[in-house]
Amino acid sequence: MGDTDAVRTLAIDIGGTHLKASVLDGAGKMLVDEVKVKTPYPCPPKVMLKALLRMLGPVKEYDRISVGFPGVVAKGNVVTAPHFGNRVWRNYPLADTLADHLGKPVRLLNDAEVQGYGVVVGRGLELVLTLGTGAGTALFRDGELMPHMELAQHPIRGKKTYNDYVGDKALEKKGKRKWNRRVRRVIKTLHRLLNYDALFIGGGNSNAIKIPPDGVFIVDNSAGITGGVRLWDAAPSRD
Repeated sequence: MGDTDAVRTLAIDIGGTHLKASVLDGAGKMLVDEVKVKTPYPCPPKVMLKALLRMLGPVKEYDRISVGFPGVVAKGNVVTAPHFGNRVWRNYPLADTLADHLGKPVRLLNDAEVQGYGVVVGRGLELVLTLGTGAGTALFRDGELMPHMELAQHPIRGKKTYNDYVGDKALEKKGKRKWNRRVRRVIKTLHRLLNYDALFIGGGNSNAIKIPPDGVFIVDNSAGITGGVRLWDAAPSRD
């Protein structure tokens, strides 16, 4: 594609609450205003595809596409989609389907991993935690993405998964004070489990965190889009 600085990347962030997108330059800077629509429910693949194509209608002039999806993905296919229905999404070829409709090459990755590409500095063991409709995680070692661990679906307290424990519904039901207590417990658990050097917390609910502990950094949610450029620079072989 020639000079990578001149390559334009359409970055799409699929979330449980909103679908968002923008076009980025080679440094990850947004070249157009972010477009955004509410995520439809119920949301099987055909409904999602229709909403994405409608949202992207006004977006022009891009060379490639990066997509962050809230679930496990492998080789451009959706493996799990906890917010939209695992059964209807299992093995759905989202990358190829979007490439066919939009006529550009597509790379698909878990949304927390895309956000991680937008914030990690590339030193030591860096963990990314996204707090939104649910919880998402991504782990990087010296800037290299590690194999995906679906911690969002892992039990953390009793039968409650991370999604149940610190997701949107927990914040709404328990209120900010108790939810913050849960988030601190999650942070301690993750540190004991991984002994990370730095933890970056993003997602729509990250702004509800009162005072993060040392070594924990609240990051702008726009990284879920701006990380789309580095996804192409250092995409894992399993993508």
